[in-house]
Amino acid sequence: MSLSFSYSSIVKKTAAQLGFTYCGIAKAEQLNDDARRLENWLQQGLHGKMQYMENHFDLRINPEKLVPGAKSVITVMQNYYPFQKQKKDTPHIAKYAFGKDYHLVIKDKLHELLFELNKNIGEINGRGFVDSAPVLERTWAVKSGLGWIGKNGNLITKQSGSFYFIATLIVDVELAYDEPYTKDYCGSCTKCIDNCPTDAILPDKVIDGSKCISYFTIELKDALLPDTLKHKFNNWMFGCDVCQDVCPWNRFSKPNTEINFTPIPEILNLSTKEWQAMSEETFKNIFKYSPLKRTKYAGIQRNLKFIQQQ
Repeated sequence: MSLSFSYSSIVKKTAAQLGFTYCGIAKAEQLNDDARRLENWLQQGLHGKMQYMENHFDLRINPEKLVPGAKSVITVMQNYYPFQKQKKDTPHIAKYAFGKDYHLVIKDKLHELLFELNKNIGEINGRGFVDSAPVLERTWAVKSGLGWIGKNGNLITKQSGSFYFIATLIVDVELAYDEPYTKDYCGSCTKCIDNCPTDAILPDKVIDGSKCISYFTIELKDALLPDTLKHKFNNWMFGCDVCQDVCPWNRFSKPNTEINFTPIPEILNLSTKEWQAMSEETFKNIFKYSPLKRTKYAGIQRNLKFIQQQ
């Protein structure tokens, strides 16, 4: 058995022990095809007012810019599909935000993964990234053999759908690499495209981020939302899961077992009136460690007011 294969076995075993559902490994290399796609996407303005998407372009496509001497990109995936549902009369919140902020949860796990690898393999330099740094996680997941990119832009696994957080750990040690995922099981299905409330899903797996409900309810900081979108939000207050909810592959989704993703009771139960009556202090206390803090109290109230006009 080669050292690289032995090391990879340690990586995957440790990732599983930390609660990651999937783990794959790819060779660290520059992503030239993705560079062209990203540049074209930005030039078309499909990122809306998310100016940060334009930053650190070279870092997004070259792992060596993030970790000098990078040899391997480890991709891990964590299931977040909830075991509880919101009450029918509650403002809709994307499932990824039901529990504790995944950035905090998974970042800690990546630190622990790197610590364990240093202990069991030897000195390794590496950095973990969870959606908040310039890393193209879905591309690395495909290169690691974990799934394919669906028409809705999400990574889909044949075994259990797409309700997963994706994170990467870039390291300077050579490992045994998984075969890239080359199949696409979306076929002729267009359910995600047909059901998107704002027509944000374009052909060829291109997403118009400037039309997505998640963009408007989370990323956009404007005081008012566009009148042209009235009657299209379908009661989504924070994020949107429509394209995942209608995806046939998500019939295989299973509830997660991560204690940190246990739904916050208020998310499951509060009515629109109760959300509107909530004070800013109460909001900050309840959602201190929640993804909802990203849009802040003012953003939540803005979104509530907008969906009430539907």
